[in-house]
Amino acid sequence: MDSIVVVGSVALDSVKTLWGESQEALGGSAVYFSLAARHFARVSVVGVVGRDFPKEHRHMLAEKGIDLTGLKELPGKTFRWVGRFGRDLSDAKTLATHLNVFANFRPKLTAAQRAARVVFLANIDPDLQSGVLDQMRRPALVACDTMNYWITSKPDVLRRLLGRVHIFFVNEEEAKILSRQPTALQAARVISHWGPKVVVVKQGEHGALMRVGGRCFPFPAYPVESVKDPTGAGDTFAGGFMGYLAAVQAYDNIEHLKCAMIYGSALASFNVEDFSTRRLENLKRPALDERFREFVACLQVQDGSLPALMR
Repeated sequence: MDSIVVVGSVALDSVKTLWGESQEALGGSAVYFSLAARHFARVSVVGVVGRDFPKEHRHMLAEKGIDLTGLKELPGKTFRWVGRFGRDLSDAKTLATHLNVFANFRPKLTAAQRAARVVFLANIDPDLQSGVLDQMRRPALVACDTMNYWITSKPDVLRRLLGRVHIFFVNEEEAKILSRQPTALQAARVISHWGPKVVVVKQGEHGALMRVGGRCFPFPAYPVESVKDPTGAGDTFAGGFMGYLAAVQAYDNIEHLKCAMIYGSALASFNVEDFSTRRLENLKRPALDERFREFVACLQVQDGSLPALMR
């Protein structure tokens, strides 16, 4: 089993959806990722919080086995995000962003983190993401995420970064903007030429598309009838995906990559069932494995044989 370093945000989120709301609840890309990946591997967080960060959140993460040595506390306030979701749960409307101490975040890895075999660069400035890679020794697996702001403000920096990563997570809208292509399939093909061996295009409630080895593999989302809060679903997906790969240490095996997609989707499906990280905090491995098996059963067909009406 390989250890994972995740570099990203630790935040306090205020979110409103059609099914309720939460105020200053635990959030941030590094948090969602870690709570998902911890089911498979040891995770070490690199991030920053203010002096106002609730101690109970730090204690909960530590109790889940997440290494917080790299989570620095600085004078000032913790990063805050305020958002709202309407009926279209793939479209988050940002009402306010207060970077606070996160505005001056400059990731600095410990000696142990520099030696980690797996690293996930969550959605931060691509210059900072590159700076993290400069500090690492020889990671076996590098993955990153991004967002529209960096795609439009630092496209050249981002493209250079993609030449250094193995796996790129991106949502469908971002993939189309970055690649200047009209479809997810075309976008994934173009992006794969820039360096990543694996391109995962997240499609919200419609699932995700993975391109690897010149082939595309579509996966539906696990069906969840009661969706309360989709915040962090993408980072949760990435945590499950990367955690599984770190556990099996098979980074180029297509069958294992498929399993990673399913575990990622299964974890994301748990995440959206409640606000903030509540569902992930209480999730046990047996329940996750059971949902994985249910998902696999839904995707299976008879052993390659055509139905009678198609013969």
